[in-house]
Amino acid sequence: MGEGRPIGVGAGDPDATGRRLSAALPGVFRTDLMTRTAYSSDASVYRQVPVAVAEARSADDLARILELAAAEGLPITARGGGTSIAGNAVGPGIVIDTSRRFNRILSIDPESRTAVVEPGVVLDDLRAAAGRYGLTFGPDPSSHSRCTLGGMIGNNACGSHSVAWGITAANVTALEMLLPDGRELSAGRGGSGDARVDAELTRLRDAHLGSLRTELGRFSRQVAGYGLHHLLPENGFDVAKALVGSEGTCGLVTRATVRLVPVPKVRALAVIGFPDVFTAAELAPFAARAGALTVEGMAADLLTALRAQPGRADAGADLPPGGGWLYCEVGGDSADEAQEAAHGLVEAVRGRFPGATAVVVDEPARMRALWWIREAGSGIVTRLPEGGEAWPGWEDSAVPPERLAEYLRGLYALMRDHGLRGVPYGHFGEGCLHLRLDFGLGDPRGVAGFREFMKAATELVVSHGGTVSGEHGDGRARSELLRYMYSAELLDAFRAFKAIFDPSRMLNPGVIVDPVPMDADLRPGPGRDTLSVTPVHALSRDNGSFAAAVHRCVGVGACRNLDTGSMCPSFKVTRDEVHSTRGRARALAEMLRGESLQDGWRSTEVRDALDLCLSCKACASDCPVNVDMATYKAEFLHRHYAGRVRPLAHYSMGWLPLWSRLVTGAPGLARSANAALRLRPVAAAAKRMAGVEPRRDMIRFAEEPLKDWFRKRRSGRDASAARQGKVVLWPDTFTNFHQPEVGKAAVEVLEALGYEVLMPPGRVCCGLTWHSTGQLRVTQRVLRQTLDILEPALEAGLPVVGLEPSCTVMLRDEATELLPDDPRAKRLAARTVTLAELVASHEGEWPFRRLDADAVAQVHCHQEAKGSYGPDRAVLERLGIDPDVIGAGCCGLAGNFGFEPGHWDVSQACAERELYPKVREADDDDLILADGFSCRTQIAQGTGDRALHLAEVLRRAL
Repeated sequence: MGEGRPIGVGAGDPDATGRRLSAALPGVFRTDLMTRTAYSSDASVYRQVPVAVAEARSADDLARILELAAAEGLPITARGGGTSIAGNAVGPGIVIDTSRRFNRILSIDPESRTAVVEPGVVLDDLRAAAGRYGLTFGPDPSSHSRCTLGGMIGNNACGSHSVAWGITAANVTALEMLLPDGRELSAGRGGSGDARVDAELTRLRDAHLGSLRTELGRFSRQVAGYGLHHLLPENGFDVAKALVGSEGTCGLVTRATVRLVPVPKVRALAVIGFPDVFTAAELAPFAARAGALTVEGMAADLLTALRAQPGRADAGADLPPGGGWLYCEVGGDSADEAQEAAHGLVEAVRGRFPGATAVVVDEPARMRALWWIREAGSGIVTRLPEGGEAWPGWEDSAVPPERLAEYLRGLYALMRDHGLRGVPYGHFGEGCLHLRLDFGLGDPRGVAGFREFMKAATELVVSHGGTVSGEHGDGRARSELLRYMYSAELLDAFRAFKAIFDPSRMLNPGVIVDPVPMDADLRPGPGRDTLSVTPVHALSRDNGSFAAAVHRCVGVGACRNLDTGSMCPSFKVTRDEVHSTRGRARALAEMLRGESLQDGWRSTEVRDALDLCLSCKACASDCPVNVDMATYKAEFLHRHYAGRVRPLAHYSMGWLPLWSRLVTGAPGLARSANAALRLRPVAAAAKRMAGVEPRRDMIRFAEEPLKDWFRKRRSGRDASAARQGKVVLWPDTFTNFHQPEVGKAAVEVLEALGYEVLMPPGRVCCGLTWHSTGQLRVTQRVLRQTLDILEPALEAGLPVVGLEPSCTVMLRDEATELLPDDPRAKRLAARTVTLAELVASHEGEWPFRRLDADAVAQVHCHQEAKGSYGPDRAVLERLGIDPDVIGAGCCGLAGNFGFEPGHWDVSQACAERELYPKVREADDDDLILADGFSCRTQIAQGTGDRALHLAEVLRRAL
């Protein structure tokens, strides 16, 4: 490898550097500002915008990246899922992402119980593949659904089961790595595969035998610094294990051989309650010795933080009484054996502490619900119950488990002394605590307080024989603290160890060795938000601050889950960090900062980052901190296009309620328009004029709108037949002007239930299409006009029955945020119900027969995010319908999204994940269910099947 510029200097012009990199390795380097801002942070408090992002595809790519980095004088930071909370994956030069394209499971050997993987393999993918042989990879951090094996090896990840199965270092048997000079290593027990390296490591070890034996490896969670104790003769001179936890500072992993462990056939979970978290900590080591696979602890304040979130007021209802809890999982060969082991563990703990309460669960859904409380902790505790921000930093301290209770008491006292608040929880069985604190990082005094607390906490944990890093590595947060924990001799050994592999200090500089200051490059630091804004939405959860709303994203990366949850369907399709909720939040944050993105609301980079957001609102519920990217997108578009010409789709699809009313209002026009649009040349011209994706079929207009039909039908009807009172049926644009058959069915169903059905007398609309295209002032005007018309019905306390889920969410959720000072909006939100909710709660005569059928059900994404499918399930069950509910979330059409040019591939790929295949595979007699107009349109255009609204199903059953 030839000589290049000194590492860290780099080229003067990042754009020119980016062009050279892209030309040298096409298809790997991404140097556009949109991508670089998306990678500006991980899950920590640190921020640096890299010069380039490299999506490596192979070891050959990594070798070429190293060459180019040396030539350009750029440092390299390796990144997996970007879930590092100590700033391990933040760097100013080249950030290498292996998660998207360098992610194969190369082999699994069930006999030797090993697997060979590339660094970008997601942990849950390995666990699923190994699970076919009854095996798993033991360490399982809470980010298991998106963290990568490369990242776990870099940070020596642990997780809840490491108390039984060991941390990552204990489960890695061999590493293949590339050094900055191009050499390849095959590291394992006995050496590195390179004689020169082995000789240097031997000299290093022999020169520091005393400090390696006395200062390192004292307890399982001591992972601070380099694991040089693995080089000791008694530990087999295991170079692979010594390199685990090196955080990408010594080499780039190209392949890893990892140990797998057998999984119990059946598991049971015993959640044991104690009066307080200190008692739980005292009993944790005993529970670990008693054979528990997990001994996870949390305090009541974690539950309080969770219950402060919208819709979570009853969270933790299944927990036993107490102020602190231990999650103790056990296994067995049968359900009875697992249950017996769980109850035996509870009784053993009660033998030590008779007042312990407990609940034992072995039903998978209940176990997942209980585990969710603990695993969501890393996101939940970033917001204190009253909305204040809490930050990582002192995140992963650990002590010998028998010292945990005493250390925890001291930590609470230290928090009080410094005026800080936080919610401790963690791996109590191994003495490891997670804690995020409300450091005032937005001003210099708060930053100084951050530094003071970190030093004082280090002194505290060291006094208990502990470590500043119990998992997740040292990173930028804790590397500076190593000098308070280790001797000068051991720190010299760390420097020598890195120099053997990376003498030019190219790899992740400033981490572990020669650390950057812990208070440098703070993402939430002083001067964070220079772009002031008064949002149109009230943003009531964030005290009216758009910046606070954007900074809800702390980077835990739950939006990167590929196979679970509904959040971020575009990321699930593209696997592109830019198109994750986190990536978009980073772009918005950089816009507010005004350094890398200097165009403010006119930023094309932010516009492009938000472009593939479907506004499905899944993040508002799936994200542990309830980031609501759909709302942020609407706010951005409102300002981005202020006083400017908008995309054509914003005028066509955004103003759909107006055009639909005009087309259906003139006699014969709807029939003529539908006939014309069946002609390909006419349809093509119309789509060009409207800015609609050419591969989309145009929607049809109702020849008789629902309200016109209803007005005629009402004439002469006997209202006295209504036994249940009056309800207002909401005539949303889609039902009224495009599929009135749904509304007609709803009228018949409601009347059969004994209601007198009313409709608003004037032009009403929730403003959905204007809202999703960021035309917020129009949305407000439309909502005010609607409230004027609905006011008599609201004063009378009449229920407003919504048929279109997205419109129902607008009335329930968005209206109060857009018109926070109008009490009528709150009344409307309170009175709005779905048809399923009304029918499920009906206590009178049941006028429906059983249909006894199977069904494929697509739940509208807004209903899933902001409502519940529970009432629908209850109604369907009573009808004898067994729904196979699509678990992939949004159908992919998402209102105007799927009709806009450039979105076709993503829209179809979203549907192909689960919706289209299940509809195609359904039997002829199966029902296809979808309450959303977009969902029914997507199904019809993608499969040719017609999906039914619940109202139509109920009418069939009359």
